[in-house]
Amino acid sequence: MTLEEVVGCNMTDKKMDSVSQALEELLVAAQRQDCLTVGVYESAKLMNVDPDCVVLCVLATDEEDQDDIALQIHFTLLQAFCCDNDINILRVSGLRRLAQVLGEPATVDNSEPRDFHCIIVTNPQCQPLKCQALKDVGNYCEESRCKNQWIPCLSLQER
Repeated sequence: MTLEEVVGCNMTDKKMDSVSQALEELLVAAQRQDCLTVGVYESAKLMNVDPDCVVLCVLATDEEDQDDIALQIHFTLLQAFCCDNDINILRVSGLRRLAQVLGEPATVDNSEPRDFHCIIVTNPQCQPLKCQALKDVGNYCEESRCKNQWIPCLSLQER
């Protein structure tokens, strides 16, 4: 391994960590300001009604979801919609971490846990979401598109 490869890998790891942290901060801020939609169906419904207010679509899976054909079809349709409407999109692994970040309590009763496979961040014109994390995640998505990686992937680590 050359010095360039070692330094390059280290810089990439740091960038991914900072973007992962920015995403977590963005999701918490959006949730506080009621600018977050959680769930595949709920997200698709919102994007159909008002795509102009959507600034980020997060598609989350874990290894066990890779064989879920219905979920993969939904993801393909959501990705196409986001690309057609210039909506930033991220693929994320780490559903458990997303649940922790968004304060999902452990289900004690028989209630159905929330569906974190798709999360939409909106930015309403009347009261725009202002946070550096939104800019950081947006920049990461834009940089990825410049490198012909249209749908960047992140891995959220358990803490």
